[in-house]
Amino acid sequence: MALPLLPGNSFNRSVLSFDAYFDEEVPEKNQELYRIRHCKIYFYLEDDTIQVVEPQVKNSGIPQGTIVRRHRIPLPPPNEDQFYTVDYFNINTEVIFYARRYKIVDCDQFTKCFLRKLGVRLNPPAYHPEDPYTRGRQKIADSMKPLRPYERFDTLKQFLEYDGHVLRFYCMWDDTESTFGDPRELILHYFLADDTIEIKEVIPVNSGRDAVPLFLNRKKLPKYAPAGLYQPGAITDRTVLNVFGGLVGNKGRYILDNRKTGTVHQEFYKDSDLTIGAVINVWGRRVKLCDCDEFTKEYYMTKYGIKDFTPIPFKAPPPSKIEKKFPPYTGFGSEEDSLCSCLSLLPQPPQKDFKKFMEKDRKGLESNLLRFLAKFITDNPIDKDRQFIISYFLSDDTISVFETPQRNTGILGGKFLERSRIKKPGQELFKSEISEYFKAQDLFVGAKVCFHGHNFLLVDADEYAFNYMEKHADEFPMANISLILNKLKAIGEPSSREIKQIFAATDPDHTKVIEYNPFRNLMVNITGGKLSEHEIMTIGRHYSEQNEFEMDINFLLAVAQEQLKKNSVENFGQLSATFVYNDREKCGLLPHEKCRTICKSFRLPLADDLLRALLTMFEDGKEQVDYKKFVNGLNWRENPVPTFQTIKVPIKYEDDWSGQPPSLPVKRIKYLPLIQDVFGIEE
Repeated sequence: MALPLLPGNSFNRSVLSFDAYFDEEVPEKNQELYRIRHCKIYFYLEDDTIQVVEPQVKNSGIPQGTIVRRHRIPLPPPNEDQFYTVDYFNINTEVIFYARRYKIVDCDQFTKCFLRKLGVRLNPPAYHPEDPYTRGRQKIADSMKPLRPYERFDTLKQFLEYDGHVLRFYCMWDDTESTFGDPRELILHYFLADDTIEIKEVIPVNSGRDAVPLFLNRKKLPKYAPAGLYQPGAITDRTVLNVFGGLVGNKGRYILDNRKTGTVHQEFYKDSDLTIGAVINVWGRRVKLCDCDEFTKEYYMTKYGIKDFTPIPFKAPPPSKIEKKFPPYTGFGSEEDSLCSCLSLLPQPPQKDFKKFMEKDRKGLESNLLRFLAKFITDNPIDKDRQFIISYFLSDDTISVFETPQRNTGILGGKFLERSRIKKPGQELFKSEISEYFKAQDLFVGAKVCFHGHNFLLVDADEYAFNYMEKHADEFPMANISLILNKLKAIGEPSSREIKQIFAATDPDHTKVIEYNPFRNLMVNITGGKLSEHEIMTIGRHYSEQNEFEMDINFLLAVAQEQLKKNSVENFGQLSATFVYNDREKCGLLPHEKCRTICKSFRLPLADDLLRALLTMFEDGKEQVDYKKFVNGLNWRENPVPTFQTIKVPIKYEDDWSGQPPSLPVKRIKYLPLIQDVFGIEE
């Protein structure tokens, strides 16, 4: 009865294995009448399929492998309408597969246990017959004694274990005794896979020697006796014997000597012979091992327990580097251009920092231009009131000076200094080194600079300069609030209690804020003038009351309308209709990013930062933009913004700057957080 087995049941991947054989007639040979062929019968429990496989036998001459592929096999006639099941299998029984009779002689342990659980009474194992022809061939093979014994040297294990592992030693061969000889630096490679050695020579530059691939080709390096080299033919792996000696037809019969009579024992260098300080014989050349790499040290430490790898100095000290001296500047052209004529045979123009120029060039509203208000340092009453705007261009480190025009002074304003790089004063003119120029870090409020003999005092800066320096505080120490607070702490920590009392006395009404002018005078008195004007302004800006500073919307609208007018953009009705279409709730408000995407789809000729600023001006508290007011503001046809309303003085200053704090948008300072950050005082 067949078992109700289904795919995926408990018998999935369960197979019964039986050992069997069948005999096959050999009618075409007189040496044998039949041949016994052993095979395996596999019965798959999941679907009652059967497979017959014959194991491969070397040099059998018979195609072996799968005899019957896996499938359900029908019973022999007259029951060919039924299939074999597990009930037909037992030890010491016969089964017929397609007219071929198989004798089952044994099975594995799993099959025995499974059949016993089914209630099958197992027969005792049967006898394994032998093939007489195969047994005869085996006797002949065992009785054969080869006249040429073969020695097998199994180096596969060593190769698989150490393939790619190479020991490296740095060596020296002292060849000074020979004519025109000198010390030779060598590198020895020992290949652990096959105990071979390869030596390369390190040829110095301009040594006059020809570059050769290898000093010693990769091979086993023998150890030789002190007497010298062996003669050719003295070293042989095996001895060849002439059995007949040319007596039979002047022909010899040669065999290899199994006793190895007359062979010369030869030793080769092993890894145990290579240590730092050892001297090896490389075909008559004494090579000294002086150092090794890290892998070699780890190998000897692990295998031999060696821990001392002190290198032996073998390299001559390098010659002193000749200092390259350039001739002094002649005064013709720029210093960089004059230096380029000394660096190459064909003079090249000086290279400019193009990457810095691309990063720091003007981009939209990001000007990368620092502007400062300055005045002369002089006692001349005429020059004392003159005011200048110093512009520093971050893209190429150039400076320009512009004098602001003033009425009834008798001095015409305008360009005072052409845009160029300015050298710092006090440097020698005709020298070999490149002169030092003014950098952005040298310009800050309160700094004294000298431009071509004119001494300036920087008294103020525009808002963009303050913001840029605070944004890049790691480049500008005067705008780095962390450095300033540490400096203030070092100055005022010994008298922190007195400083607290001074701040409390300055605020008698306990408003916790101080006006900027008293705060500035207080900081000057506390620090004794050790803080610059710019550092005091940085503190004031950091701890000031954050008033909502509203940008002049008329100025932004005027700039936007000017751009739209130049590009003849007048499709404001279509723009408004698009906003209304996207307003599903018909509330007159759209998100900021949605409005920006719609404006980008219309390709409005407005910079992205300007567009964002305009949309921010028309936002409510939830970042929803009133798009109707926004479109009306851009409509230069119906709502033009007068140009004169956009004109503003970029830098505000007072008439008298001597000893007076500069004008800032900062009005009042919260001093309690400052005291807490500096001295840790919470009161």
